[in-house]
Amino acid sequence: MTGRRHSSFSSTSPRSQDSVRKKATNRVRTALLNAGALVAVGSLATACGVVPGTTGSSGNGTVTVMTWAPDKTSATNKPGMPAMARAYARYVNAHGGIAGHKLNVLTCNEHNDFVGAARCARTAVKDKAVAVVGSYSQYASSSLSPLESAGIPYIGGYGLTDDEFKSVLSYPVNGGQPALLAGLGEELGKSCGPVALVRPDTIAGDQLPLLLDAGLKAGGHADATDLLAPEDATALDQQAQEALQKAASNPQLKGCVVPSLDERTGTFMDSFRRLSDSYPAVRTASVLGSVDQSVIDASGGKSGPYEGAYVTSWYPEATDARWDPMKKVISEEAFGDNRIDPADAGVQTTWIAYAVLTKVIESLGNGDVTAQAIRSALDNGLKVDTGGLTPTLRWRFQDLTAVVDFPRLINSDVTLQVVHDGRLVGARKGFVNVGKTLENATSE
Repeated sequence: MTGRRHSSFSSTSPRSQDSVRKKATNRVRTALLNAGALVAVGSLATACGVVPGTTGSSGNGTVTVMTWAPDKTSATNKPGMPAMARAYARYVNAHGGIAGHKLNVLTCNEHNDFVGAARCARTAVKDKAVAVVGSYSQYASSSLSPLESAGIPYIGGYGLTDDEFKSVLSYPVNGGQPALLAGLGEELGKSCGPVALVRPDTIAGDQLPLLLDAGLKAGGHADATDLLAPEDATALDQQAQEALQKAASNPQLKGCVVPSLDERTGTFMDSFRRLSDSYPAVRTASVLGSVDQSVIDASGGKSGPYEGAYVTSWYPEATDARWDPMKKVISEEAFGDNRIDPADAGVQTTWIAYAVLTKVIESLGNGDVTAQAIRSALDNGLKVDTGGLTPTLRWRFQDLTAVVDFPRLINSDVTLQVVHDGRLVGARKGFVNVGKTLENATSE
């Protein structure tokens, strides 16, 4: 996915019909066929240690990987992801490496543009990285092409773009934005009146209405109103006013406003709070990444606009004990580094992605750790137990979902959380699978 839209930011603006935004159906079919050709029958079961990668084993040499994310841009920034990757490397190297291998983590600022994304990928190729791990980019098409040419696997991307769920060299650990929006729509469809979605006016943002609507339809609800916002906005009064008007349009039913704007969600909520007194009360809801505990705290905690809001996530809430191994690494190797927030979905995804890498390296025994060896292990049925943070992960052809637009999606589970007394807590136990809802989401 490349480029950014340059259209008006109105709820009545038609979606662009540029060819770059058409779903690449032929590419999906080809990817599926190629994936099938790479897959062999069999599996390798692995056990999950307390902190992945710290159990002693034989082997030697250095394993070089890369993690990239945008930083110091006017739009979304994820500095905690490369910082978490570096902390992980320091920790495992201080405890004997991974199966005896020293871990060398390269990091790259992709600057939230397609040029930077491609540059990071080319650097990974030039510096002989055997994998790109736990990274974030809304320009995956620019970064995945160089990786595909070099045969370098992409493990545990953030799941922001549909390209991450199409490339046969991509090994996602979560259901990305598709699962989050579909899961949120399922929940809101049960209780909301009119729903207004406020999302970025970008290519990555263009898929969000389709996914939220698929979840709403599963609950017998009408489609949401789609409101576009500039990615680098400093004020969003117009969008907040339109969202409030739509959500409050039925006096018999309490409407819902869904801001899904990553770091600009706070900007929207500033406008929303100033204007909301002029309208009947509405509920808010969002997805992790746009809303986390720090955002809730900054907006007033239990007296703020998120109180009672539903938030979908890929993982258990940040206070869950299953995150303790990650917090141990942060405490020992990145104490005081305010870039690393253990409640941040990017940091959490990076932790899980490196757990996958660790299990792959351990599964190779005394063999060479190469890009090809990593792909072979993943394609041939390696199971990764993440300690309950996700379902057991496996990327065989038969593990892929039947979601046409996202054929590499293997984990369609989400968790439902709610803001209660200013804290983000689990709304129900366990995971909710939204695979069927995603299968019913059809491209335009």
